[in-house]
Amino acid sequence: MLTEADKRALDARIGTLEARTGVQVVTAVVPRADAYPELAWTAFALAASLAGLVVVALDVLRPAWMTGYVALSHVLPVLAAGLLAAVLVAWVPPLAHLLLGRARAARETRRFAQSLFVERDLGRTKARTAVLLLVARFERRVELIADHGHDGGIGAGEWRSVVEAATAGLARGDGCAALLAALDRLEALLASHGFVASAAAAADDLPNAPLEVSGS
Repeated sequence: MLTEADKRALDARIGTLEARTGVQVVTAVVPRADAYPELAWTAFALAASLAGLVVVALDVLRPAWMTGYVALSHVLPVLAAGLLAAVLVAWVPPLAHLLLGRARAARETRRFAQSLFVERDLGRTKARTAVLLLVARFERRVELIADHGHDGGIGAGEWRSVVEAATAGLARGDGCAALLAALDRLEALLASHGFVASAAAAADDLPNAPLEVSGS
């Protein structure tokens, strides 16, 4: 997760952005957006299927290898392969990530970010222009949720550019670098649309310190 130095850097950067644009920004880091219990079963099924094919191939190529223990010789390798794959997926995140489709990862990260926005009541700012930037480490994705005050002003492609700015840092596994890059791009985007801090927007309704949540 984030170190204390990371938290201080993000806190300071958000304070600067808000002082310049008047837009409240919240960052969050989550280990994973969903538990994905089906990944272990998917790994089990794939490994068991492959092991079954190997057993059948050996039976065809070398029928003499079969003995009176035919049931054990068929079933045990299949079950062992499936169980080993399920255990590896549970304990080795990169392997689990290989089984997670990009569409599913994007959908669950988006859903988690939307839920967090509502759960933490991030829409309580007076101007309704709060922005949430969330890093999901397992999914290796950054998600942005903007409140209704931005509707019709900033396009989807422009918001996407903020997320894309975080890609390099996230690819290196550095959540802080990913968020800082996104914040730099977000400030430039808000400034280009005329967001400037005013006395009316001076209230700091949302926390500058990054949220660290346990995830699903």
